Amino acid sequence: MKAYVLEAVGQLVYKDVPVPQLKAGEVLVEVVNAGICGSDIPRIFKTGTYHFPTVPGHEFAGIVRQAASEEHNGLIGKRVGVFPLMPCMECEQCQKKAYEMCQSYNYLGSRTDGGFAEYVVVPVWNLIELPDAVGFEDAAMLEPACVALHAIRQANMADVQSAVVYGCGTIGTLVLQWLTAMGVKDLYAVGTRKEQQELVTRVAACTFCNCHENDPVDYIRQQTEGAGVDVVFECVGVSESINNAVSLSKAGGQMVLVGNPAGDIAFDKQIYWKILRQQVTVYGTWNSSFTKEEADDWHTAVRAIQEGKIRPSVQITQRFSFDRLHDGLQAMQDKEVFTNKVMISRELL
Repeated sequence: MKAYVLEAVGQLVYKDVPVPQLKAGEVLVEVVNAGICGSDIPRIFKTGTYHFPTVPGHEFAGIVRQAASEEHNGLIGKRVGVFPLMPCMECEQCQKKAYEMCQSYNYLGSRTDGGFAEYVVVPVWNLIELPDAVGFEDAAMLEPACVALHAIRQANMADVQSAVVYGCGTIGTLVLQWLTAMGVKDLYAVGTRKEQQELVTRVAACTFCNCHENDPVDYIRQQTEGAGVDVVFECVGVSESINNAVSLSKAGGQMVLVGNPAGDIAFDKQIYWKILRQQVTVYGTWNSSFTKEEADDWHTAVRAIQEGKIRPSVQITQRFSFDRLHDGLQAMQDKEVFTNKVMISRELL
């Protein structure tokens, strides 16, 4: 089979490799679509995976082609999405079914071979079957869609009427889609370029602030008559945006930290005072919930896509055939090229 094998930092080789062998409780999934995550860029070109060689890729969907045991033969031919985190099932968090916080997890695409391959081995537990109405592109974006939903679920959304999403990358734009579907009345997005504005205002009912043209704190405070908003989702992960996010929160408001940090984070003194004196609640979020129950993030997302409440695939800005993954990676590294989600597909071969 063909696979992209990361042999060392920066050395991603497209080559023939043996089809992996299955162990008990596993199936072989033929990958149809795979998305490139922003985290794949440093993983491939800067930091590496946890060992070499490794096949990267953790956002993917496909068709079950083989099963290790007869009891799972009924899965063969099923269209599936894949939760990429493989929990240990033994630690304290796993006992609580908070698998996203497992203390000793494995992970497709970074700790074991992932979805940038023709076939990938997946534990049966990690599969979610897809209704006919959910296409492979949307299914390959289930992972970021569920990360976005998980972030929203950290906050108390019961009485939220206004929100800011600070940062309009893949996750931020998906947060905007979810908040629109939830009926948040006054929704604001902070981004950096015209192409972002065109995309987010097409997929979400929001007001866009280009932070290169307007100070986002001044702009949104003017829009809210100085009050700020009920909840801010910070989807960038740098000191400036985090400080601005706190500034945009109402007294007694909420902030959810979503963006992965590129370096150390520092709070300005007056911002820290605001958190204290105006009793701003700050939440962290990580990954998504997959408990095999109907209310978890993944089953909720599948239903939302099936019912047309969200549509992750509308955020795809570039599509490449499976043998052109390197072109997709190049597009994401080129600052002149606007990308939101880059998708590779075996259907385009």
